[in-house]
Amino acid sequence: MLQGQLATINNEKITVSSKPRLEKILMHWELIAAIFSGLLIVIAWLFSKSNHESISIAFYLGAFIIGGFAKAKEGIEETIKNKDLNVELLMFFAAIGSAIIGYWAEGAMLIFIFSLSGALETYTTNKSKKEISSLLEIQPETAIRVVQGHEEKVHVSLLQVGDMIIVKPGERIPADGNIAQGTTTIDESTISGESIPVTKGNGAEVFAGTINLNGSVMVKVTKPANETVFNKIIQLVQSAQSEKSPSQLFIERFEGTYVKVVLLVVILMMLIPHFVFGWSWNTTFYRAMILLVVASPCALVASIMPATLSAISNGARKGILFKGGVHIEGLSHVKAIAFDKTGTLTKGKPEVTDLIVRPDVNEQSVLHFAASIENQSNHPLAQAIVQYWKAKSDEELLQPVQVDDVPGWGIKAKLNNQEWFIGKKDFVGMEEALAFEDGVAKKLESEGKTVVYVKNSYGIAAVIALQDIVRDETKNALLELKQEGIRTIMMTGDSENTAKNIAAVSQIDEYIAECLPETKVSSLKKVKEQFGIVAMVGDGVNDAPALATANVGIAMGEGSDVAMETADVVLMKNDLSRIAEAIRLSKKMNRIIKQNIIFSISVIVILIASNFLEFLNLPLGVVGHEGSTILVILNSLRCLGGGKS
Repeated sequence: MLQGQLATINNEKITVSSKPRLEKILMHWELIAAIFSGLLIVIAWLFSKSNHESISIAFYLGAFIIGGFAKAKEGIEETIKNKDLNVELLMFFAAIGSAIIGYWAEGAMLIFIFSLSGALETYTTNKSKKEISSLLEIQPETAIRVVQGHEEKVHVSLLQVGDMIIVKPGERIPADGNIAQGTTTIDESTISGESIPVTKGNGAEVFAGTINLNGSVMVKVTKPANETVFNKIIQLVQSAQSEKSPSQLFIERFEGTYVKVVLLVVILMMLIPHFVFGWSWNTTFYRAMILLVVASPCALVASIMPATLSAISNGARKGILFKGGVHIEGLSHVKAIAFDKTGTLTKGKPEVTDLIVRPDVNEQSVLHFAASIENQSNHPLAQAIVQYWKAKSDEELLQPVQVDDVPGWGIKAKLNNQEWFIGKKDFVGMEEALAFEDGVAKKLESEGKTVVYVKNSYGIAAVIALQDIVRDETKNALLELKQEGIRTIMMTGDSENTAKNIAAVSQIDEYIAECLPETKVSSLKKVKEQFGIVAMVGDGVNDAPALATANVGIAMGEGSDVAMETADVVLMKNDLSRIAEAIRLSKKMNRIIKQNIIFSISVIVILIASNFLEFLNLPLGVVGHEGSTILVILNSLRCLGGGKS
């Protein structure tokens, strides 16, 4: 990107610098300061060994200032802002206290390790936000717009719905749209997380930020720059990273109270042992400083946020967008998942499953005639029959005459000197339809299929059965969820027969048929009463109320904008297997957080007990306390890996 270029996210302009080296240095300045602080400590120690005490103290003081500046500044600012004490101030007080009693090396070491752990935590945060910065770097800035046959280069913000743009091989698509001319292969990994390129032709939908690999295409813009799927991903990830989980909020509330208690106990520690146990003032103050160090909840405070941010980052990289830590934390507790049928478990479009013709009729001919007539209708069933013919034959469709499309019933027309009726049984003749081929239509309907009758001048010539087909990945995705111990439930507005058939094919645990949008909500409430924590998966506008009612709403990324806005988790690719992956990631994150909390509390308890028993000196206290913080953060980074631990 060029210097001065602006990326707009959530109505905020972010300047993208042309000085990556300087940016890289600034990104890691905390780590650089910590390392420099450590170098000063080594120099100070060498001077102390050569009996240059005053020079040694000067270098230790430099280590204090350089290593501790960032955390001291952060602690003071947070205290002023929140009007509450924090862990940074505890470390600041402990380091100063160590220096006061002459333990310059220990105080400097405390500052060094504390600043190092802080730099590591900052690295974790920056690492988790990598998706946004990488998206910003690949966001196209300009597009080639075609106006009355002339090409002009314009900024993407100037594109309007309906504009025609050219995208050449190797270029990123600058706006969401539909291919108006040409065929190409597109890398959609930035949107869906899927690395395998997709071949697309006329009418296919394309997304901003994806890569046009090998063909020049003309694209008709369907969304302005600020409403593209690409922009929504950035907004969702930003929102997720700023929203804190219940555990994190509890730790932050707990931190202020805990710090006050620690300071009170430290003050008591400075006084009571001298009078009760006969300790010297120097020993008492020394033990109080060790207590101040080891009782600080640094590791406990760092137990949650790095793990949460890492998990959100991991999910975003795979096309699973969590809208906040609360949702990724709650997903592991889900006991049952309710699914919408159409467009979620199924493809959302009817397909021909059966074609049964009268014995004296040529199957190819009757299908050709039926498809030619149905091509005059926009009804989804009619178009499914047309597509079925085109998949079987390259022969051109015929042109019928006297076409009469009767909404809700069927279509009639003249073709090949015959009058044809295509539609419901009432439209072609009830008795004749039911008697066709020993009532085969009744069997097809019992399987949940929609039956279309084809009649010519000689009677019923054929019946065509259609059905919304279960997605290829549905069965395996539901099996994965069952292996995670989750009950699966389908909610559909379809009839009992259709629901029963789809449930059998997909092997879902149970189904609820004939659901209206409002009955979906009431049905979902009953499921919640039975199972407790429940998720809902949907893609349509009619699913939005149920998505909002569920403990965790999961939207299919290719679904409606309303569903995506209402849901807590968005699957950018309509791949149901990502749900089980998201649950495994949630479980892994919660497991790591639990490990962090247990470990950090155990270390604090052991170190405090060792201090009271006078087994612990200040250097070991510093190493034990700050070492545990670093280990906790490193453990949290495991959430950046796969869903299994």
